[in-house]
Amino acid sequence: MSKFEKKFGKYAIHNLTMVLIMCYVAGYVIELMGSAAGNNLLGFLTLDPYRILHGQIWRLVTWVIVPPDSLDIFTIIMLLFYYNLGTALERTWGTYRYNVYIFSGMLFTIAGSFLCMGVLYLLTGGMATETASVVFYSGSYAFSTYYINLSIFLAFAATYPDMQVLLMFVIPVKVKWMGILDAILMVYTVIAGNLFTKFAVVASLLNFVLYFYRLHRSRISPKQMHRKAQFERKSNAGRAKVTRHKCAVCGRTEEDDPNLEFRFCSKCNGNYEYCQYHLFTHEHIK
Repeated sequence: MSKFEKKFGKYAIHNLTMVLIMCYVAGYVIELMGSAAGNNLLGFLTLDPYRILHGQIWRLVTWVIVPPDSLDIFTIIMLLFYYNLGTALERTWGTYRYNVYIFSGMLFTIAGSFLCMGVLYLLTGGMATETASVVFYSGSYAFSTYYINLSIFLAFAATYPDMQVLLMFVIPVKVKWMGILDAILMVYTVIAGNLFTKFAVVASLLNFVLYFYRLHRSRISPKQMHRKAQFERKSNAGRAKVTRHKCAVCGRTEEDDPNLEFRFCSKCNGNYEYCQYHLFTHEHIK
């Protein structure tokens, strides 16, 4: 990831969450224009693999502006909530890694739509052209960025599990419990939903599965890394180059990357310092 970031990091889109919200705004405008004209303009923009294979390739991109629901006060609150979550994750992970997380979710969703079409053809033994056109058009609305937004919340809950939020603006709840509840609802949606919904949910959340696996693998005990670092310093005394900062998890210093930022954790018992990639993801030492 670090090698790719050095090469392609300059192309990362800053404030990507705001870009996604503006796409929703464009989608609502198009929906209102279509309703005024008596047409369903959004129907020409959905992620419909059947029509993509028949020449409507713009759907590979335009599906991201299809809004998840009708515009009301609750939708506005939800968008503001996801904007705050996405902005916090972008500051924590860095713009490039946050871009990778979002765009990988989109690529998985596109792949999932085509895989769903293939499975449906196998299950039905093939469909007539007219039937396939209707079925895939109606099912294409299941593939949107709605579940990708939910993956943002799951990633935030995994990154800041002990942070408290006010449920219904009154009840203080830790984010990890909301994340667990959200995951349970997702599982229920997969079980109870139709074939299109099943593929949409699973495909959209593959990016979180990969992130959670990487997070789990990277959570090496800081105590072990600290003891190892102390042993190496004693063993290489007089030979090792003295550095001002060193991450207690990955062991990187400012000599490895001059752009790395280091901070001490106030919740750890001891003098433990972490780089920007492990400051919010390490296990606190008690």
